[in-house]
Amino acid sequence: MIKEISNEEFKNYAYNNPLGNFHQTLEYALLKAEDGYDYEFIAYIENNTILGASLILTKKIGNTYYGYAPRGFILDYSNTYLLRNFTNEVKEYYKQKGYAFIKINPEIAIGSLNKKTLNMDYNVNYSIVNNLINTRYKKLKNNMYFESLLPRINTIIPLNNFNIYSLEKNCRNKVRKALRKGLVLEKSDYTKLDIIFNFIKNKRIVNDYYYNDLYNIFSKNDNIDLFLVKIDYKTFLINSQNSYNEELKKNNYLSEELTYSNQNDLINKKMSSDKVLLAYKNDIAEASKYINENKDVYIAGALVIKYQNRITIEISGYDKDYKRFVPNYFLYYAILDYYKNNYNYADLNGITADMSKNSPYYGLNQFKLGFNPKVYEYIGEFDLIINEQVYNNLLKNGLLAKEFNK
Repeated sequence: MIKEISNEEFKNYAYNNPLGNFHQTLEYALLKAEDGYDYEFIAYIENNTILGASLILTKKIGNTYYGYAPRGFILDYSNTYLLRNFTNEVKEYYKQKGYAFIKINPEIAIGSLNKKTLNMDYNVNYSIVNNLINTRYKKLKNNMYFESLLPRINTIIPLNNFNIYSLEKNCRNKVRKALRKGLVLEKSDYTKLDIIFNFIKNKRIVNDYYYNDLYNIFSKNDNIDLFLVKIDYKTFLINSQNSYNEELKKNNYLSEELTYSNQNDLINKKMSSDKVLLAYKNDIAEASKYINENKDVYIAGALVIKYQNRITIEISGYDKDYKRFVPNYFLYYAILDYYKNNYNYADLNGITADMSKNSPYYGLNQFKLGFNPKVYEYIGEFDLIINEQVYNNLLKNGLLAKEFNK
């Protein structure tokens, strides 16, 4: 039977289940309540034992209601007997409540990216797709970009033995560049939320208070951290002066060589060295200015959610005026380094299924792939149709598209 259960009952069940995730928590329910959802926790119980459970977010659509189980029901989808019984009970339970459908997007990895071919190698979990279809779930079209409610392609980094050599060469070089620029990671609190808002306010279509709500709700049980990146101008100045002196030696040597030879390669090297010297000179001037002003300059930030043995970089951003400092690379590296001794995995969040250079998200994909993550394809979105006539009317009238295609 399906029955509503308390948050504590649900929390104890979900936290010890491999499919448990922060989307299936009271905190996430409270966050979505600010978006107009109601919520409840349900469980499928046999012989006084919970065999499946879920947070169900509920919302009105047209003249009816729908449910949404973020990251899916928490149960063994490979057990066809359990899946069928659970589904039948859920349908009956929500039919009595007048619902049209329930949307799910389980966190089940059905494939992993082959980085040589950039194709997915599928695993035994792929059979769960057929299990769901045979149990009368409607498989929705796989999104290529970020059309679905939650990402379908996710990047996961095992934190065991993580270090700078875990990164791809290009990414590693950018992190080192950021370190030379004097970037440092600062763990902050709600008093500096306004700083990160400037970096992320245009990244997602959310209401003005979404990230404030996100932080306030998840921070009550210390399940979220706010990180900011600032420039340590003293370190920046020292490193810039050292780099300038080293480059000056190289430049003087090239000048001397040019007195004996005017080969094109020497001329090009000298011109290149002149540009590098000018850049270091400008860095020294900038660093000196801000040291004198004694002013903190923040150039990037992220909100990180903690759940079980995993951290998730939920949102991040940086000041484009400081792109030359590559603060986004430093931010992610420093966060991973910060958590590596206390958590097993880091979720860098979604990338797109389109890996081509023509993808509008090619830069995002390459950025995250630079951290050498495991890339997984999740099973995708399904609708469990409870009232087929009402569901088809919603589809025909465009209400489903209006609700979900944002």
